[in-house]
Amino acid sequence: MHRVPGEGRIRNILRPAFTVRLPRLARLVELAVFPSFCKTCGTLLDAPRDRVMCRACLDKLAPHRGPSCPSCGRFFEGEGDDHLCGTCLESPPPFSLHRSAGRYRGLLKDAVLLLKYRSSRPLGPELGRFAHDTLKGEEGLWWGTSAVVPVPLHSRRRRERGFNQAEVAAGEVARLAGLPLERKALIKVRNTAAQTSLEQADRAINVKGAYAVAAPVRLRGKALLLVDDVYTTGATLRECASALKKAGAKDVRALTIAQA
Repeated sequence: MHRVPGEGRIRNILRPAFTVRLPRLARLVELAVFPSFCKTCGTLLDAPRDRVMCRACLDKLAPHRGPSCPSCGRFFEGEGDDHLCGTCLESPPPFSLHRSAGRYRGLLKDAVLLLKYRSSRPLGPELGRFAHDTLKGEEGLWWGTSAVVPVPLHSRRRRERGFNQAEVAAGEVARLAGLPLERKALIKVRNTAAQTSLEQADRAINVKGAYAVAAPVRLRGKALLLVDDVYTTGATLRECASALKKAGAKDVRALTIAQA
């Protein structure tokens, strides 16, 4: 077969450009057949990695800037310095410190609700990245930390939802921090009522004894970072941290995406 001089070189030059266009073409076809829009502002999600919420809305997630309790991380209204809250002065939590990335309102609340109740799993890593980037300067959370532990769902609730939202977000936190994720270290042994359905005084009772450590030997002597989606009264974090400490963890720190 007669070959044109330089034909192979030309073909090699053209191939990468054609290869680059394929994902773009596939995305255009996908948008034409299954158009997807931002669940918060309605903008067409036309970027290849955009899912559920557009990048503009995700970039507007607001980190908390203001005073808080240095122990439990409770946000204080207005301006001022960090100081221990009355609860921590009276009864210090079993975790050494907790920090939330932002207030549970506005776009951050929308994102958490979409993740938790609308099966919008792609938002999990986005919220994990937001939490990590907001709190990466909090040295107390990271110094000497051995592993990340997500707050677990009961197996029945996990089957209904299809995934554990705290675990998905914790996975991204662990990846960005360069830490191992202990997915199965902590388990929920009792399917409790949703904390959001209860009054503040009943929440601690609701989760009492609901969590256990599956493999204590893996956690013994380690400093652990406990990760959950929303902090309200702190009852869940306290119960999980107590279980980890009883199993031999040296220290437990806690991180949540949002605080109600």
